Amino acid sequence: MTIIRPGASARIGALLIFVGPLISWVAEFITAAAWQDPHYSPLYNWVSHLGLTGPSQVAFSQVGYSPLGAVMDTGWVLYGVLLIAGAFLTFDLGKGIRPILIVALSTIAGIGVSLVGIFQGSNANVANGLIAFHTFGAQGVMIAGNLMAIAVGMAGARAGLRRGRAVASTVLGIAGLVGFAVFMVDVFSGWMWNIGLFERSAIYPIMVGHVLLGSALLAAQQRDLPHRAAVLVPEVSR
Repeated sequence: MTIIRPGASARIGALLIFVGPLISWVAEFITAAAWQDPHYSPLYNWVSHLGLTGPSQVAFSQVGYSPLGAVMDTGWVLYGVLLIAGAFLTFDLGKGIRPILIVALSTIAGIGVSLVGIFQGSNANVANGLIAFHTFGAQGVMIAGNLMAIAVGMAGARAGLRRGRAVASTVLGIAGLVGFAVFMVDVFSGWMWNIGLFERSAIYPIMVGHVLLGSALLAAQQRDLPHRAAVLVPEVSR
């Protein structure tokens, strides 16, 4: 039994899920390209430092100066909003625990990535305590987003995924959780080696999973259009 809503709702939802990570990646590319002094490295630098909009500062043991920080912050907030809206439009909550779980995880992940964009990882927010929202958001999206990928993969055809994509989604979620664990060890051990790489190892699997899910749902909707048309024609001719 499918857990996907019928008709235009699912098509719009799938499009939002698909577009969200692409917007975030474009924002990240543009923002990183504008960061010239010191040179920004995706291996070394925190991802969240791209969203710093204030003056140059040393935050979390790294120099942070992002001239287009507002672009990155906007990309994260849009990603979160589109993910939540897309999940509610796509999955039918009346079809049991699976869609409820997927939508719940999507909502936590969407709120999380939005919080990262709203509350920057700046020294000012460390001083005033708002860094708690940034931390909750970052860790929330890393955990919930990867769990969502696993839940979607395990739902398989019921979530609109063919076997290959279902396996890929599950593997991506597991890889992301392993990346999150390694990232946490890197942080709390004080080693901080290539922190940007390990941070992305927890984030990028989520984003790739959303692209796979959104594109699979759009393709499935496209395949179903001729069938729906064939069903409608006899009904109209009566």
